[in-house]
Amino acid sequence: MNVDATPGVPGASAESVLGTAGIARRAVGAAESERASRAWWDADADAYLAEHGHDIGDVEFLWCPEGLREDDARLLGDVRGRRVLEVGAGSAPCSRWLAAQGASPVALDLSGAMLRHAAALNARTGIDVPLVQAGAEHLPFADASFDLACSAFGAVPFVAQPQRVMAEVARVLRPGGRWVFAVNHPMRWMFSDDPGPAGLTVTQSYFDRTPYVEVDARGAATYVEHHRTLGDRVRDLVAAGLVLEDLVEPEWPEGRGTVWGQWSPLRGALFPGTAIFVTRRT
Repeated sequence: MNVDATPGVPGASAESVLGTAGIARRAVGAAESERASRAWWDADADAYLAEHGHDIGDVEFLWCPEGLREDDARLLGDVRGRRVLEVGAGSAPCSRWLAAQGASPVALDLSGAMLRHAAALNARTGIDVPLVQAGAEHLPFADASFDLACSAFGAVPFVAQPQRVMAEVARVLRPGGRWVFAVNHPMRWMFSDDPGPAGLTVTQSYFDRTPYVEVDARGAATYVEHHRTLGDRVRDLVAAGLVLEDLVEPEWPEGRGTVWGQWSPLRGALFPGTAIFVTRRT
């Protein structure tokens, strides 16, 4: 895991700050999952950005560790003059890129620490993107208030009720509005997070939806990831009144040597690591 420079605890890891004592596989409700995610990203924000800030940039729209950028993919279409919601924005490089393209973005994230980084980067770049702290399952916006919505590995893998996220995004989108989000490819759930040879062996069932949970000594969650199968994701979208227009599975580019968490050239050459859902509100 990453090393965090949490205020008052210089150099402490997120695990030590949160008292992570072990791993559990158990059900986790929405409230516990949200508490864990908020605490984790508050504790890990400094370290995550120290490690990956160069990769994601200050004013860049990177969809995934495979290196796919919105400059090239154009999955959102023409963003000029569009009001755009970024869900799980982190330090908000995607939202600043959108603003630089002539859009009017709003960057939403659960973590106050991540949003403090976003505010500092707004000041450093001179691109002042509005920042909102809230969870993705309860969006604090009026119905039909955005033309587009996007998320590059933000929020969706960490919520207990992803179907509610889809419904909430559909609610705040105007008719015809596009919602594009990138998540871990569902088949990755079968493998460990090892980017090396050990990560090529199936260790659990693709159909086991029991969350991955790190816990403290009392058994409370300190980190949570939730699994949905490919079919689950599609059903969540359909139930929300969204139309799936494309499913992008970025291939690992030849010559790209980046190792990013579980993503690596070794694994990327054999099976997908990212799924990007391109949808539209009816």
